[in-house]
Amino acid sequence: MGRYRRWQARKRAELQVRQTRSAKQLLKKRARREARHAAHINHKIAKTVVAVAQRTDRGIALEELGGIRERVTVPRDQRARQSSWPFHQLGAFIAYKAKRAGVPFIEVDPAYTSQRCPRCGHTGRANRRTRDHFHCRRCGLAGPADHVAGANIATRGATAWVFVNMPDPAPA
Repeated sequence: MGRYRRWQARKRAELQVRQTRSAKQLLKKRARREARHAAHINHKIAKTVVAVAQRTDRGIALEELGGIRERVTVPRDQRARQSSWPFHQLGAFIAYKAKRAGVPFIEVDPAYTSQRCPRCGHTGRANRRTRDHFHCRRCGLAGPADHVAGANIATRGATAWVFVNMPDPAPA
């Protein structure tokens, strides 16, 4: 997948240099092709995620993917990869496929998921000194930052799911 996108970017750069009318038309055609490719890959990812959740009788908790470009900073060499992928579309595909398959789905707030300790609840920037590693300053829990964020998202999803499905209180 990465090699295909690098090849597309190289071809796009070659066309952008030419700046002729036919080159501009080809750029539009190439953009439509890349959008179709991204949508196809997103469908495949969503289908796999929902199938695993359905097979294991679990729900899906996903952080809100809208506005991810404004929230997340990446190194320069990864900017094009991050900017050109439709994350919100992926979330929408997972949502509708989960609903169609009868799998519980909920979106949770992503704030501080990678800075909060899932064991003791301590939240702080110092818990995450590097991009890839998490180390709680209070209880000492350590591990990959992505795993810690995933555990926090799962906990938030379970907590939110209880409130979403709670029966209405009886009138007093």
